[in-house]
Amino acid sequence: MLDILSEPVIVAWIGLAGGVVLGLAARIGRFCTLGALEDLFYGGSVERVRMWGIAIGVSITASFAAQALGWVDLTNSIYLSSTWNPWASIAGGLAFGYGMALAGNCGYGALARLGGGDIRAFIIVLVMGIFAYMTIAGPLAYMRIWIFGGGSAAPTPPSIAFALSQQIGLSLTWIGMAIGIVIFAFAAASRPVWQHPKTLMWGTLVAGAIVSGWIGTQWIATHGFEELAVVTHTFSAPIGESLIYLMSASGNSVSFATGSVLGVLIGAFIGSIFKGHFRWEACDDARELRRQIFGAALMGVGSVLAFGCSVGQGLSAFSTLAYSAPVTLICIVIGAAIGLHQLIQGFHQID
Repeated sequence: MLDILSEPVIVAWIGLAGGVVLGLAARIGRFCTLGALEDLFYGGSVERVRMWGIAIGVSITASFAAQALGWVDLTNSIYLSSTWNPWASIAGGLAFGYGMALAGNCGYGALARLGGGDIRAFIIVLVMGIFAYMTIAGPLAYMRIWIFGGGSAAPTPPSIAFALSQQIGLSLTWIGMAIGIVIFAFAAASRPVWQHPKTLMWGTLVAGAIVSGWIGTQWIATHGFEELAVVTHTFSAPIGESLIYLMSASGNSVSFATGSVLGVLIGAFIGSIFKGHFRWEACDDARELRRQIFGAALMGVGSVLAFGCSVGQGLSAFSTLAYSAPVTLICIVIGAAIGLHQLIQGFHQID
């Protein structure tokens, strides 16, 4: 394969394949961060929250099993190779969650909606991608570095599993897999989950997309000649990276990120056609558009501070059991709860 296609093209195809699965999960399986929280807080349903738990549990179990088999080295991921800043995770998670509520979607959800014909989501994607890159390397980067520092290589992997392995002397693999199995069992311990296996199926497929990214990019990094990162799906900086590629393709190359973003769009389009939900929609309320733009900007900034979005931290980082994952995810939930309360109950600060 390496003799036929360039390494960036191969990892882009790996990202695209997983992205298609994630797009299908969003449109057919109704896998959605904000939707799960809305169901939990206001709909009295935990089905989609359990789907998230299943995805987290399976992704942890499979990632540590892959590490035991030598298919991936999780310490190569950005989540375990960089020093963790808890204040950045807290601030970024709160900003992202609040922005997600105002925008009505996270970056992944906006891509899925755009694939279904929602032009409003296109604005969210653009603004989020631009603000993410403004925070990575643009004007907002100076403030980010001044407040939270520029980051550094971690002396030891900031991972719950690695810490427990050192403290109690048990195998890293078994600790990671045990934690994953416990989370899966807790999420799946409900009669409706087994009566309606689509919850179990889509949660598992989402986890498969996450783990396939780790394994695929690790294989290329090991057998190829270019210095490519070991990555998997996230939808903050990759959206900005995809926008840059669209504007500079002749002097740039595809990547896992561009493939992942395109894959979600394709999967969401196929899923919306399959469900008969595809329709062009636009925003006819200036106040709604203003909220969405502000929310998208917050998500772009927050996701960079937290080293990932609801998918990047809530699934990808969680699959490595990084310290940042549960902290960021909890803060995203808190931020989203505040934003939803403001919109539904009515604080009326943002009309």
